[in-house]
This record gives sequence, structure tokens and C-alpha cells, in this order.
Amino acid sequence: MDPEKAHYRVMSVFKLTTSLPFGKWMVKILYGFENKSLERNLFGLKFKNPIGLAAGFDKDGKWIDLLALLGFGFVEVGTITPIAQEGNVKPRLFRLPKDKALINRMGFNNGGVDELVERLKKVKSDIIIGGNIGKNKNTPNEIAYKDYEICFEKLHPYVHYFVINVSSPNTPGLRELQEKEPLTKLIKGIIAINNSKSIQKPILLKIAPDLNHSQLDDIAQIGLESGIDGLIVSNTTIDRSNLETNKDSVELIGAGGLSGAPVLAKSNNVLSYLVNKTGGKVPIIGVGGILTGNDAIEKIELGANLVQVYSGFVYEGPGMIKSIKKALLSQKVKK
Repeated sequence: MDPEKAHYRVMSVFKLTTSLPFGKWMVKILYGFENKSLERNLFGLKFKNPIGLAAGFDKDGKWIDLLALLGFGFVEVGTITPIAQEGNVKPRLFRLPKDKALINRMGFNNGGVDELVERLKKVKSDIIIGGNIGKNKNTPNEIAYKDYEICFEKLHPYVHYFVINVSSPNTPGLRELQEKEPLTKLIKGIIAINNSKSIQKPILLKIAPDLNHSQLDDIAQIGLESGIDGLIVSNTTIDRSNLETNKDSVELIGAGGLSGAPVLAKSNNVLSYLVNKTGGKVPIIGVGGILTGNDAIEKIELGANLVQVYSGFVYEGPGMIKSIKKALLSQKVKK
């Protein structure tokens, strides 16, 4: 089945299952597992456990309560834009089973920030929710900051933390906003709005794994000096090296961001570099290539405070979260 269709089909079946008598109870029995030792305090928030679901899986916040049943410590919705948009032409999501990887060029397909707000108002679970914000495809980079500010203002009462996404490879020109000058301007604007609120929300920056050392040095400086609360390392990569999948098949798929197992080493290298450059003073959520408990442990030992999964969740299934938690407990990794 087409991966995008399969995604929505599986979640529809899951929703139906939990609506049946004892459905939610059964899911909790199978996948629910918590332990006080897994709790983390970060950004002024208390996470039940350090394992989150990365943005992109539930862009429009349709399944937050369902995903909470699977034992995630937090769920990130989005990337959301001010105005609804279709995203890129289908097909735009591809599986690379040999590599346990995905290639996507979704293009920030979402129903717009107003639709997301209405869903967030109805969330019943107490799970921590992150709001990943971006710009509409047709918004010029010169005024992209306005899109981010619109999303920030509207989502502010309904999410626990924010993520500024300037690192997707699937919106033309977006990664140019990672350069020091436009990024500093964007961050300063968001922080100014945040400071005007009676309650401030943590603000994180999500970066690509394809930045060179000079660019990463700028990110480290921004992390230390701008007033943001943390980094998410990292988004998908445009790199196609060292894949098991036939090269011709990969080329036939075309453009898009690669996620899954092949990204682990690349994202870990960026994570390690930034931890060293910042002296560990900037909290980091590690994401990219986590399929096992050992993968999560590796990121935490490199300096990540929390971790997120996506492609691994697709390949390994919902039991993955419980498995990672047990691995963390057995290794007694640092908090």
C-alpha cells in the first residue's frame, strides 16, 4: 500500500480499536509502561518519560489522545503553517525497507493553524504537546518571520513548548533561514512575543544534519546567546550515501528528506559537535535514526536530554516505546 495511505489507514483502525469496549484498557495493558525513574524535568516541564514522537507523524493533532495511550512522554504536532496547504504532489512518501528508512517530500501539508487550535482545545490527556511551526510555501523568506509569529500567537495557549522549523528540505528556500542573520531575526521576534505573555513557553530550534562546521558554530552561538531554550537535533537529511537500497531505485524516488536508521550516525555527529561547542549548556532533544533502546541510550550518552522517534516507530511498531523505556531503565542512563 502507498505509505501515506497506509499511515492514515492504520491510525483509523487504531482509533476504531480504542473506541470499542475495553479497547483503551487493552492498549494500555499491551503498551503502557511507566516508571518514576523515567521522569525528566526540562524547560520547566515534567515529562513522564524522555521518549517523544517527532513532528510530522500527527501534523494536525488528530491523534494526540490515542498516541498518549502508547506511552509517549510527549508528542510534537506540526509542522503547522498559518494557512492550510496541500503540500507537494503525491506520491511524496517512500519506504526503503532494506535500510529501515523513509524518504519524504511532504511539503508541510496541513490544515492550517486555526484548525489545529480547535483540535487542541479538545485534547483530554495530560501529555506534553509541542507545537512545530513553519512558513507557507508561497511566503517569501523576507517576510517568513510573520508566518512563524502568527502560528506562535495562535498556538501559545494550547501547547507546552514551541519548535521553530527552518530545516525541512521540502519547502523551497526554507533551509536558507538557518543562516545566522535571518535566523537571529526570526528568533528575536518570537522571543519578544513570548516575553510579552503572562506565561512564557519554551522555544526550541530544529536544525538539519547537513550543516557544515561553520554553520554549526553559528547555531551553537545562537543557542548560547539568543535566549532560545534548546535545540532539536536533527531533521531529515538530503544525503543518500551508504544506503543498501539499489541506487537506481533511490534516484527514481527523487528529492526529499531521508529519515530512519541511515541518519543515526549523521545526526549523532551533529549532536556531539553541538554539545561540545555549547559545553552542554543548551538542552537538546535528540532525533534521527532511533530504532532500538541502544540507539536512544547512545543519543542520551552523547548529551541529549530527551529523544524523539518517527521512522523507527513506523518500522518497529508501538511496542518500540515500551522496549526503549525498559532499555533505559536497565542501563540506568543519566537524567
